[in-house]
Amino acid sequence: MLKKRIIPCLDILNGRTVKGVHFVDLRDAGDPVELAGKYASQGADELVFLDITATVEKRKTLVKLVERIALAIDIPFTVGGGISTVADASELIKAGADKISINSAAVRRPELIAQLAGNFGSQCVVVAVDTRTCGPCSDRLPSGYTVYVDGGRTNTGLDTLNWVRQARDLGAGEILLTSMDHDGTRNGFALEITSLVTRSVSVPVIASGGAGNMEHFWDVFRETGAGGALAAGIFHYGDVSIPALKNYLKTQQIPIR
Repeated sequence: MLKKRIIPCLDILNGRTVKGVHFVDLRDAGDPVELAGKYASQGADELVFLDITATVEKRKTLVKLVERIALAIDIPFTVGGGISTVADASELIKAGADKISINSAAVRRPELIAQLAGNFGSQCVVVAVDTRTCGPCSDRLPSGYTVYVDGGRTNTGLDTLNWVRQARDLGAGEILLTSMDHDGTRNGFALEITSLVTRSVSVPVIASGGAGNMEHFWDVFRETGAGGALAAGIFHYGDVSIPALKNYLKTQQIPIR
């Protein structure tokens, strides 16, 4: 079994790290450069940076902040938010990003996935998928889950499983799957949709949304094929430390880097 990854996430708003519930009610969580350096020193396997309003504000990702964070860490670094062209991605890779995360732009222009994979390699292309249960629409969406874009503001009507398969076929090297239903609740990861997605694609899947304690990480690694688990608030506010989490998972026979 491949070793599992523990991945803190920095959601950025106006240059600060923030955290909310169900993508709203955002509150400050600290300086992103300081947090990034702390997580790298604590043994985080990777770091994800998401400029959460770049797309809806129709602007580019905060390149200077990406540069500062890249200088503060020595672990793989994924950057997303407002990336809509190969040139955007190239600028962020030059700034220090190891991987590029695309979400809304990929849904609206799926060929962007293939363009990025062709220029930088599939290993650099992460397709982020924000999903939630669709309730009444389940009769026309086989998975019962639909894809949202624009920071969770816009329901695309796309079936989540169909979309992740298409993204994989176009060259995505990884899927970052965030459950909007679970985001910020601290009630645990969305095991059902995570399992469905990991069984549907052969590329690595990162589970995101709902981590509240160390047992939740054990659950998602035991019950699904997720290769990594992403969390924010429990790390930012000191509820769980990365070293303690890794030690716990090792005692539960979960292979950890």
